[in-house]
Parts: sequence; C-alpha cells; structure tokens
Amino acid sequence: MGCSGCRVRFNLGKALSKVSVLFTMVLIFTYFFYCLTGFCDSAPRTLYSHQGSDADYDILDDHRRILGDLRPPARLLHDASPQRNLTVSADAERMDSPGPPSERTPDTEKDGMPVSNTFGLKRFPQAIIIGVKKGGTRALLEFLRIHPDVRAVGAEPHFFDRFYDKGLEWYRNLMPRTLDGQVTMEKTPSYFVTKEAPGRICTMNCQTKLIVVVRDPVTRAVSDYTQTLSKNPGLPSFQSLALKNSSTGLIDTTWSAVRIGLYAKHLENWLQYFPLSHFLFVSGERLVSDPAGEMGRVQDFLGLKRVVSNKHFYFNQTKGFPCLKKPEGSSRPRCLGKSKGRPHPQIPTEVLQRLRDFYKPFNHRFYQLSGQDFGWD
Repeated sequence: MGCSGCRVRFNLGKALSKVSVLFTMVLIFTYFFYCLTGFCDSAPRTLYSHQGSDADYDILDDHRRILGDLRPPARLLHDASPQRNLTVSADAERMDSPGPPSERTPDTEKDGMPVSNTFGLKRFPQAIIIGVKKGGTRALLEFLRIHPDVRAVGAEPHFFDRFYDKGLEWYRNLMPRTLDGQVTMEKTPSYFVTKEAPGRICTMNCQTKLIVVVRDPVTRAVSDYTQTLSKNPGLPSFQSLALKNSSTGLIDTTWSAVRIGLYAKHLENWLQYFPLSHFLFVSGERLVSDPAGEMGRVQDFLGLKRVVSNKHFYFNQTKGFPCLKKPEGSSRPRCLGKSKGRPHPQIPTEVLQRLRDFYKPFNHRFYQLSGQDFGWD
C-alpha cells in the first residue's frame, strides 16, 4: 500500500513536470511569434520615454545637440510614401551639393543603431531661409540648430526651384518630426533668385516666415567665384566674367555671380506675394562680427526664447568667422567645413570699384525696400 502511494506521488510529480515544461514552451513560442510579427517593436520600451510631452521625441538627439555634439547630427528624416529618407550630413559641402535629397530606409542615429522616431508630426516649414548664396546661410542654420525648439532639414531640399513637380506631400515628408511649439525649418539660398519660388511658397502657406541673409554684393560675388574656381580650376578670370568688355567697363548681369547681388530686383518679386513683415533680413557681416546679436533678432522673429547667445561662440582667427564653442563630450569646437572661409583671389582694384559703382543704386533701393541700411557703400 505504501509503495502504491509512492508510485502515485511519483506519477503525479512527473505529470506536473511535463505540464510545467509544456507551459514554458508555449510562453516561449508565444513571445517569439509576437516578436516576429513586429509586436515587440511597437510595445513601450521604457517608462521614461512616455512621461509627458517633453519626452515624446528624440531626447538623445536634443541632449546631443544642446549639451554634447554641436555638429549637425547625422539624422535620417523618414518619408512615409514610399520609404524615402533624407540624410542630414555633417559635412557642409555635401549639404550644399546639387541634386535630389539622398534616400535611405531605416531611421538611424549617427552610431548606426536603429531607433524608433515616430513622435511628433511632419509639418510644412513655418520658416525658410531663402537666400542668399554665399551670404552666410549655412552658418545661420547651424547656429539655429542649437536651439531645442528648432527642427531643420540639414540638406537643401531645392523643392521650390528644382523638384516642385514631386508635389507638396513629397516635400512635407522631407521635414523632421516636430512637437507643438517647435519650429520646422529648411534653407535653400537659390529660392531668393528663383522667379517662381514666391508664388509656390505662398501656395503652400502665405504665412510662411522668410529669412534672407545678405552680404555686400561685391564681396559675395568674389566669394561665389572663389567657390566655383575651387571646383573648376580652369575657370576664366573674375574680371573677364564680370565685365562684358574690359575697355567699356560694362558689367555683365547675365553672370549669376553678379545677378544674385541685385537684391532689390529679387525682393520686388517676393513683395508681390508676401508683406514686408514676413521677412527678416540678416546681415552676413554682423553674423560674423556679432553672431549672438544677429541670432537674438532671428530668435525674436521666429517667436522663440533667446537660447542661442554669446556663450555659444568664439571667433576663429584662422577661418575668419565665428565657430561654436567646444561642446560637452566633444574633443574639439564645431566650425563649418573646409568649403567655408577660403582665401579669395586677388582681383584688380579698378574691377572691384566698377562693381561697387554698379551696385550702388541697387543697394540704395534695397535699403528702401527692406527698411535697413547695411552700409555697403
């Protein structure tokens, strides 16, 4: 009888052990099944990632940009249809390169680890830096990206001048995700000189804020020529391109380096669609001599708290323009790429003077239209 009881207990224990193993296997199978179908990726990952609106976006990105790496982060901006992504490169030269935005599929951080970036909404930009080329637009954008309430596309989309046929939805999907209270921005300096751009932007939103970074048109033309010369060493001399005829001294306005500097003519085109109150004109010269002061005006114009200030800048004597101070956790300060601050070639003084005389009436007209005297004469 005792042995019979032992057998019963042994068989019962054996049955319970089998049930336990079977239940464990069912749990493991269920877990792998849900993970394979994507449920695991959509499940809440950590408690702190859902503790309010201030955390419902890429917190690591904000910390890196504000407290750490002031270089433009290598973010990928997800496009919903089909899965297109605009890579935000830290290399300023690549950002300025022509052609459509690059495309990749997964959302990644700069260390290559996959992340989920589904918070916020993709919105049309509330503000656009529309010009001008070689005026200081790249510096302005990089300075603005320090601000935690600014989300900006690093590369130039060129939507309103080159890729308008792709449609507004394509353009919107290039934008980074933003939360309420954050400003979505992009910069494409060629918009300012594109005749169709004002009407196209107004079609999107006539309330868009427009920022124009302007610089002495003579200095800007030489800088423009210097950039082109670096890519094409066989380029004719500056004076042969700027003058129709060396004996008459007539300026060739068909050359883009000269034509871009006719700020008044371009602004007149924009004022047919936008009131002057929608524009902020930033001095490229003051962006170099007093970056914090100009950034204060920009932040006010965008309705932002003044976060970017003197503490963020130092003047780089070698490059000749301000750089961002060494951020916490970084081994070096953040300056713009080697394409910025190139030494200009020697231009004959009489050629520069002819250009100054040529631009003088256009500059004065621009001062009248913009309501600002930039002191270029």
